Amino acid sequence: MATKNVRAKNFLTETIHSNDIFTPEDFSDEHKMIADMTEKFVINEVMPALSKIENQEFDETIRLIKEAGALGLIGADIPEEDGGLDLGKVSGAIIGEKMALGRSFSITFGGQTGIGALPIAYFGSRAQKEKYLPDLLSGSKIAAYALTEPSAGTDALGLKTTAVLADDGKHYILNGEKQWITNSAFADVFIVYAKVDSKQITAFIVEKNSEGLSTSPEENKMGLKGSSTRSLILDQVKVPVENVIGEIGRGHIIAFNVLNIGRYKISASALGSSKRSLELAVKYANERKQFGRPISSFNLIKQKLAGMTIKTYANESAVYRTAGAMQDGFEEMKDSGKEYGKTIARFAVECSINKVMSTEALDFVVDEAVQIHGGYGYMAEYEVEAIYRDSRINRIFEGTNEINRMIIASTILKNGKQPLENKQVNDGPLHREKQTIQLMKEYLDSTIQAIHQAGFDDLNEEQEAAAFLADLAIAIYVSESAILRTDKLLTKNGDDRSAQILDCTKVYVHETAQWCAIKGLNILNHLNDNEQFSQTIGRLISSSPDNMVAIKRRIADRIIAAERYMV
Repeated sequence: MATKNVRAKNFLTETIHSNDIFTPEDFSDEHKMIADMTEKFVINEVMPALSKIENQEFDETIRLIKEAGALGLIGADIPEEDGGLDLGKVSGAIIGEKMALGRSFSITFGGQTGIGALPIAYFGSRAQKEKYLPDLLSGSKIAAYALTEPSAGTDALGLKTTAVLADDGKHYILNGEKQWITNSAFADVFIVYAKVDSKQITAFIVEKNSEGLSTSPEENKMGLKGSSTRSLILDQVKVPVENVIGEIGRGHIIAFNVLNIGRYKISASALGSSKRSLELAVKYANERKQFGRPISSFNLIKQKLAGMTIKTYANESAVYRTAGAMQDGFEEMKDSGKEYGKTIARFAVECSINKVMSTEALDFVVDEAVQIHGGYGYMAEYEVEAIYRDSRINRIFEGTNEINRMIIASTILKNGKQPLENKQVNDGPLHREKQTIQLMKEYLDSTIQAIHQAGFDDLNEEQEAAAFLADLAIAIYVSESAILRTDKLLTKNGDDRSAQILDCTKVYVHETAQWCAIKGLNILNHLNDNEQFSQTIGRLISSSPDNMVAIKRRIADRIIAAERYMV
């Protein structure tokens, strides 16, 4: 895949050009083949079995995991030397997006390909990889990730599960309880995090037949009924010392980095669910008639369809921009010999940005889809009802969105103030939007200054300021992703063939800028204000003279005609 390492630049302070980023329009023939194969697998194999999967007939789930393994879908972005296909992060994102159609099955699949297999693939010893990865990548064995505890969710450092070296020096004895463990009913291998000597967080590979290991009954969940979610009980479980992943006391490094990848994979899945929700909504709107006409002809419905499309376009732009940057980072790692942990950590902010942005965009999109369905959207026989229930957990999975906002803000503040490039914006279809992005970066810079001047550097205490700073960073990254992608396509295809994406970008950038400005008004006094901060808010609110109502009607008309997400 030919891309450039955009992560070499800081998206908050430096100028990034459209040719620096990867977009869906850059998909290779191989990428398109993977997308087609995954979609056919889900439609032809997974969806016909969904009723059984939702009824927790786990034999179906296990069968389908094996089929996915036989197709190479589990090991797509695992290195070849470890038994994978090494197709890259873009391919992994494509698979995650397409697999979202499988609803509960996609969670099982994601647990296998992401947080289940990656601790071994990225941090395991050669012996561990040779012993476990062939079965995990083929789907003949299934993995589960056991980090969360009743008193420690995202707080990995607060673990209570203990690991004590046995007298024989050949085993660790694990005791504790893990909560809400995906795939736990049928997992063959558990990645368990425990504290050695009550202080050194360490990752262990624990096999299901270990004496003293058991699981609770299935949790009765709001959504994702077909996935397995249980507690994992460890009572004097003996684990061979050779099953320690990495080093004693370095398990939190593994946990945090694997969670970064998990967050990114959730964003791709959320994108797939957004596209499906939009498709269901527009088809229903065209079929449903009220007052003698399809409800898709009413302008308030059009505004909803347009809003769903706009957020999905921005979401898609950010997800694949990040996929391309991560792919380049991993390729660079191979050449330089860097460690997985250091490479993944470079993208921690982008992974958190994508996770927050995609899951919140999905909740907006599927909520509007239910509203368009009216009373039928509340009925269990309609697919959109299940997507609505299933989607809610995404803002909690892999670190709540609040935690991810704290990660974004603390990382930005820790990196310190950097000089902001004064970018000269030339005339063109997106010149006003590019000016708005530059203004938003100045706004973020002013916010950092205001936080320092107010003495609010302890973001664990000043969480409102942290969330605001994170929201600005998310807005900048996603808006800029849409602008760069659209600019790239305008250069390639011209204005006439790019009308839909141009419209989507204009609305997204300006509505996002206005939203950020309004949030700024609400926190301005807490930050003790500064003159530049106040001036920037006013400029963002009045950032566009365009008729947004008319633009949204145009966007909706194209979606109504296509009856699916299209750009």
